[in-house]
Amino acid sequence: MFDSLKRKFQEAFSRSPGTILYGDLEPEILEILLSADVSYDTAVKISEKTKSILPKQKKIDIMEARDAFRQSMREILVSGGDAVDLLSVTTKPYKILFIGINGTGKTTTIAKVASYLKENDKRSVMAASDTFRAGAIEQLEALSGKVGIPIIKHAAGSDPSSVAFDAIEHAKAKKLDFVLIDSAGRMQTNRNLMEEMKKIKRISKPDLTVLVLDAMIGQDAISQAQTFFKEVTYDCVVMTKMDTDARGGAILSVTDELKKPVLFIGTGQNISDLQKFEVDWYLSKILP
Repeated sequence: MFDSLKRKFQEAFSRSPGTILYGDLEPEILEILLSADVSYDTAVKISEKTKSILPKQKKIDIMEARDAFRQSMREILVSGGDAVDLLSVTTKPYKILFIGINGTGKTTTIAKVASYLKENDKRSVMAASDTFRAGAIEQLEALSGKVGIPIIKHAAGSDPSSVAFDAIEHAKAKKLDFVLIDSAGRMQTNRNLMEEMKKIKRISKPDLTVLVLDAMIGQDAISQAQTFFKEVTYDCVVMTKMDTDARGGAILSVTDELKKPVLFIGTGQNISDLQKFEVDWYLSKILP
């Protein structure tokens, strides 16, 4: 994971001799970050932060430059704030609405979160509120069976908000800990579907709204997130497909440009392949 990005950083900060010209620092950092799918604005911000930390002298010790670079990235990563610790919430049932464009792995992510919660002795119910996409209800139903938690579903094409409402009522009656609400993969060009998402949120009143983004699409993930933010507010992000050849830089861009924390990352195809995102872990992977 992040092997390409890690290799580039190692090459940049393990050179001989162990110094770098102050004037070469910014363009080199920019080149590395841009090649890792970090957005231009975020890459510029990180490079400028790095230079501001270092003394303005002709040659900079390479390890000193590395530490300044790491510090700059850390400041970007924490700028999104702290993600909620789902295992510590006290609201019951705690309602989580998942939003995102089709193909990002949203429905599978819901099952992974359900599995994560179950492994930590939390009881959940899934709401199959994606009633528009062919096979969406069946997909979530199969996943719920795999995880071993109940699902509330209605007929295809029915009102998504009523599914969410019924799931919440079920959770209250059964004294469950979490309600995990699926939703259709809205595209910004589909006004009816976007309005339906707003309705789901208005009726379900989620405690947490999670935007699921595909790490493989790189900088396009930012455009998706900005589009959703204009239409439906969300609290945090899950980045999927981090086990692929995704270069990892989208995480920096998301936290910087959206000022939203990353809650989880998807690390594989199995239900258990979900990892709580931690800033220091990420930094240790890309710049050990």
